[in-house]
Amino acid sequence: MVPEIPPARGDRIGPGPDAPPIVQGRGLTMRFGTNTVFRDVTFDVRQGEVFVILGGSGCGKSTLLKLLVGLRRPTEGAITVLGEDLIGARGAARRRLLQRFGVMFQLGALFGSMTLLENVRLPLESFTDLPREAVLEIARAKLGMVGLGDATHKLPSEISGGMVKRAAIARAMALDPPLLFLDEPSAGLDPITSAGLDQLILTLARDLGVTFVIVTHELDSILTVADRIIMLDKAARGMIAEGDPRVLRATSTEPTVRAFFNRIAEAA
Repeated sequence: MVPEIPPARGDRIGPGPDAPPIVQGRGLTMRFGTNTVFRDVTFDVRQGEVFVILGGSGCGKSTLLKLLVGLRRPTEGAITVLGEDLIGARGAARRRLLQRFGVMFQLGALFGSMTLLENVRLPLESFTDLPREAVLEIARAKLGMVGLGDATHKLPSEISGGMVKRAAIARAMALDPPLLFLDEPSAGLDPITSAGLDQLILTLARDLGVTFVIVTHELDSILTVADRIIMLDKAARGMIAEGDPRVLRATSTEPTVRAFFNRIAEAA
């Protein structure tokens, strides 16, 4: 019997196989001393897609994200982001490249002493010469896009965890980057809040054409938002799957992939 493959998500049609790559990883290997976290990881992220890096705890998915946003250098391999060599970029060229994409860290990383509006204003004030009124207008618009238009005056400590994540996405979008990196956006959120964040990601991808690279192990979110995934595995020290998560769930013969997508517990 041929397994049934679930339909694609909602009304969004993801990018086709000929869409140009916006992020490329080639032969990425990361070691800490004698410990190899992963080796020879190679993939493309296509323009306009929601691309998810997933895997079990300790597989290196957050480490891979740090490589892609320039916080660490790989032991071996090459990274191209928005057509530029991330590893080789230096000085002003590197700063310009880093300003072309946004990052939302796992805990939001908002400045606690600043209001949400001040947090979102910060990249605009730091990296543009826009007048104050324009900065305020853009910052309010970004917060409105993520459903926080009525909370601009709030401090991070005065809002919920889900609102902090939304505000962090608004700040990451302040400079209108074509590419956003999100680290565990659903971590610590209840199912309803997590579902709302998933819908926000899909809306931004559909309406603005933003490309997303997301690190997560939340299965419901993966099946909701992802056009394509790569799966890292701690035991294999590398990549063990790539493709549409719904197809992989239905058809993969790799035991670890099947166990992940079908929530099969490891044997004692």
